[in-house]
Amino acid sequence: MTELLAVITITILAVISPGPDFAMVSRNSLLLSRRAGLLTALGIGGGVLVHVAYTILGVGLLIQNSIALFHALKLVGAAYLVWLGARMLAAKPGGNMTESAATTLSDGQALRVGFLTNALNPKTTVFIVSLFIQVVEPATALPVQIGYGAFIAAAHILWFALVALFFSAGAVRQRILAVRHWIDRSFGALLVGFGLMLGVSGLSK
Repeated sequence: MTELLAVITITILAVISPGPDFAMVSRNSLLLSRRAGLLTALGIGGGVLVHVAYTILGVGLLIQNSIALFHALKLVGAAYLVWLGARMLAAKPGGNMTESAATTLSDGQALRVGFLTNALNPKTTVFIVSLFIQVVEPATALPVQIGYGAFIAAAHILWFALVALFFSAGAVRQRILAVRHWIDRSFGALLVGFGLMLGVSGLSK
């Protein structure tokens, strides 16, 4: 029971902390559509399952003990975030964004963006690997560990679905769409900032 409570508590605190996942879901929900935001949230859950899978298989321990491998992953994740952010920074004023925004990302693209944003995020690697190594006992049955992983993924999907619903609701969104390019640039700057911080920390160690 203590182990379960620890997993639940740590997961909730980790999920609600701001980061690239939050930035992408907020941006897609606010500037594109509720559907895009929800699919991005679903993609994030899929990315979490990747981290859970390699951790349970023991690859997470290899990543934790290999400084070179971990920093290589950090640089790949950093490059992806900077690339995404740079694309948003290039946003220009448009016409009727309400009509065209929904076609900016297909369903598959929204899922892929959410998936890659999380799967390439080294902070999620650290969180899940540390959780399973330091909190989950080695004697914990495999089905229970898989259950923990499913809970972590579900918690991410639920939280970011709520974020998507919040940012895609109401007349406020319609007013914000009038300055869509500035919002896009702001989220782009956040992602570039996240990416540069990851990249610098990866090169300095």
